[in-house]
Amino acid sequence: MKERIYSILKLFFPFVLVYGKRLKKYIRRRRLHKQELLGNVVSQKQLEEDLAAIGLQKGDSVIVHSSLRKIGVVQGGAQAVIDALLNVLTPNGTLLCPTSTANKLYKHYLEENPVFDVRNTPSLYGTITETFRKMPGVKRSIHPTESVAAKGPLASYFVEEHFNQLTPYNDKSPFYKLCLKNGKILLLGVKVEVCINLHVVEDLLPSYMPDVYYPKNFKANVIDYEGVRHTVDTKVHDPKYAYIRKPNSLQRYFDEAGIIKHGKIGNADAMLIDANEMLQCMIRIFNERGITMYSPNGISK
Repeated sequence: MKERIYSILKLFFPFVLVYGKRLKKYIRRRRLHKQELLGNVVSQKQLEEDLAAIGLQKGDSVIVHSSLRKIGVVQGGAQAVIDALLNVLTPNGTLLCPTSTANKLYKHYLEENPVFDVRNTPSLYGTITETFRKMPGVKRSIHPTESVAAKGPLASYFVEEHFNQLTPYNDKSPFYKLCLKNGKILLLGVKVEVCINLHVVEDLLPSYMPDVYYPKNFKANVIDYEGVRHTVDTKVHDPKYAYIRKPNSLQRYFDEAGIIKHGKIGNADAMLIDANEMLQCMIRIFNERGITMYSPNGISK
């Protein structure tokens, strides 16, 4: 529904979108300025304490979905958040961030024939992810839609095989590999709906219903770290299923299974989730009751 409304506004009332974005930025700046005046500033030390309190540990591998705005006024901004994460993980841990490249359905995005340049194409998953991907020593997967940036001893393991995979969430993807390594998912000021790992089950179970991919494969152009251009095949979600999915409906099952640790990071509500246990939970509720984010009430088996 949001995608349809956005498309209509973009086509017939583009000025509404421009004004809306400016107004949103103005309100955000006013809110943050007010917090600064009240002395409500979040320090890097506080972030490190909060991250440890929710259960992040040294040596962990964790993918972080984040909203800097929800954390509050952070002293040092996005870089301080990243530094806090790296300090808690220590050099033995690996930090991952999604660096996806579109703010629309991927079918519509690829129909515009974009070129993904692993070195230069910005992340549209927030300020923290864009700051992270540009840091020295960060490696980024070469994928036209669902790229991932990583830093740490397992960075290459997570990202290198993502290139030229037909589906972005299969057994070569950073998302599935996170499950294999008993990694964690940190939702920092965001809801379950943004968690890309929810899609791993779609590739893992051949019987998973419905078949959520669009029938046609797409050709996508990517440029690697050496500047070499490649054309790769990729699948994308069928918009008719993207419109009906309700990922937040799955949180109750994750909570019931005890696989989410809730807490506060700065001013943001946060959830730390065991990636493999989340995957196993999704497999179980599908096998037992046909429950998916596309069929939150279950389906007849």
